[in-house]
Formats: sequence, structure tokens, C-alpha cells
Amino acid sequence: MGIFSALFGKKESVDMGQLIKNGAMIIDVRTAGEFSTGHIKGAKNMPLDKLMSQVTKVKKDQVIITCCASGMRSASAKGMLKNAGYENVQNGGSWTSLRKYFN
Repeated sequence: MGIFSALFGKKESVDMGQLIKNGAMIIDVRTAGEFSTGHIKGAKNMPLDKLMSQVTKVKKDQVIITCCASGMRSASAKGMLKNAGYENVQNGGSWTSLRKYFN
């Protein structure tokens, strides 16, 4: 076991492609300006600083994949959503890494 897995736990393997195929909602937490320069078709733009006021429209049992530019803000968004009672939340990392599921 590596030092990072000892400190942060073992990363669970999640099939993002299957989640998307099954109707997961993609929430892009980049700013509106960043989102306008490119995004995944169908993704909802909810900037991180406005996430909690905008996410109230989403059902708590909805499968959600968060994304951003690098994966840092989407990780924060995942934590915020989990703390608010959203159970099925995954950090998709950068939005560009999720594009491969939309070809």
C-alpha cells in the first residue's frame, strides 16, 4: 500500500462511462466564463461559489458527476454535495477527461 492510499484511502474504481450512459447528471463547477469557452453537451453549469443555491433543483437521489478544469473544484463540489445529503456523487475530474464518453 502506498503512502497516499494509506493517508487518503484506496480510490474506488468507478465506471464513469456507465454512469453517464445510465443518465448521470454532469455538473460543471467552473465559472460561467470558463464554461462558455467549452463544455460537455448537456452539462449543467453551477459555479462552485453558487453551487449550493443552485443544486436545490436536483433530486437528492440523482447520480451526479462533478467536473471542472483540473479536478480540484469538482472534488470540493463532491464534498459539499455529500455533506448536503446527495448520496450518489462522483468527482469526474476535468471536463476534458469526460469528453471521451460523448463521442
